[in-house]
Amino acid sequence: MSGLLPLDEAQKRLIALATRLPSESLPVHNAWNHYLAENLIAKRDQPAADMSAMDGYAIRFEDRDGPWTLVGECKAGSPPCRALQPGETARIFTGALLPEGADTVVMQENVAADGQTIRLTEEPSPSRGRHVRHKGGDFERGDRGLPAGSLLNPAALGQAVIAGYGELLVGKRPRVAVVSTGDELVAPGQDSLPHQIPASNDVMVASLLSGMTAETRSLSRIADDMETLCAALESARDCDVIVTIGGASVGDHDLVGPAFRKLCAEIDFYKIAMQPGKPVMAGKIGSTVILALPGNPASAFVSATLFLLPLVRFMAGAAHYLPDYQSAPTSEALPATGPRAQFLRAKVDQTGITPFNSQDSAKLSVLAAANALLCRPANADAADVGEMVPYIAI
Repeated sequence: MSGLLPLDEAQKRLIALATRLPSESLPVHNAWNHYLAENLIAKRDQPAADMSAMDGYAIRFEDRDGPWTLVGECKAGSPPCRALQPGETARIFTGALLPEGADTVVMQENVAADGQTIRLTEEPSPSRGRHVRHKGGDFERGDRGLPAGSLLNPAALGQAVIAGYGELLVGKRPRVAVVSTGDELVAPGQDSLPHQIPASNDVMVASLLSGMTAETRSLSRIADDMETLCAALESARDCDVIVTIGGASVGDHDLVGPAFRKLCAEIDFYKIAMQPGKPVMAGKIGSTVILALPGNPASAFVSATLFLLPLVRFMAGAAHYLPDYQSAPTSEALPATGPRAQFLRAKVDQTGITPFNSQDSAKLSVLAAANALLCRPANADAADVGEMVPYIAI
């Protein structure tokens, strides 16, 4: 196994080839799935004033036993009604500002009304501040809501808006060219002869990127011809990343490496101590990062998960860009591993994680049925049934 680069070192070296892209200001409606380029600092208090968390009656805590005289009504979106004097109450609705003097809300289900007189029926001696959302209770002006590098998912966008933002400074989307190579490839849905195969890898890898902050350009079914391949790669040099699928090994018809070298690429590393996905190559052509993935579907998927996706996240501004590892008890005994890390297609549920019997990297049916990659680190001891093992959800 001499010459194989450990997985973690290869990931570090790939990231070292890249630079984070410049930031841009986007309206919040367009910022979904981008990464924050700066800390989100609240521009306002939330709530901006004390308000009711329930439909009911605003009272002074000192008058908590009632009865009270009804003197007004407070609605959400309206200024508060007049200040309360001792013995007075105001009808109040969820989200409405408390009138001056009030500090507690009694739920409407716990009172009885007789004209303008309101009496407590079910909640004797309510606690001070009950059913009140206090000013700044969520956050205060100047608080850091989200750190730079956070992914702007729907909840994060909601927080940004409520914190006072209409635009956000975010990392730009990396432009990624996905190049699939091979004389055997035919277009999806096209009739194929026995020596041909529908081009699935570029669809799979492009779909992996579609849920991320990336702009994808697909260059599909490039023939195993040096001139044709070099022309395709040259056409993608305006992209931030060129990822090729297939042709990355050292056979007579594996032209990706020679094509990159013909275009004066600087190859940083080749071959990783992992299974599947050993023949991964990375380097640069000018300022463009190049990443060559193997052509077997599981190999392409695993290496894209471990290398391409972290690379795109990093360039887009993510604070945390490497895969998230979770753990589950293995339902089967697992043998010790050799010098290559293993990523087994597996099924994880509430009972544990089970690797599929077949780990043939050409079998897309196994990959499609999996929802996890069970990770077996290099030189790991055997694992007994029930032992916690790491995995990546897919």
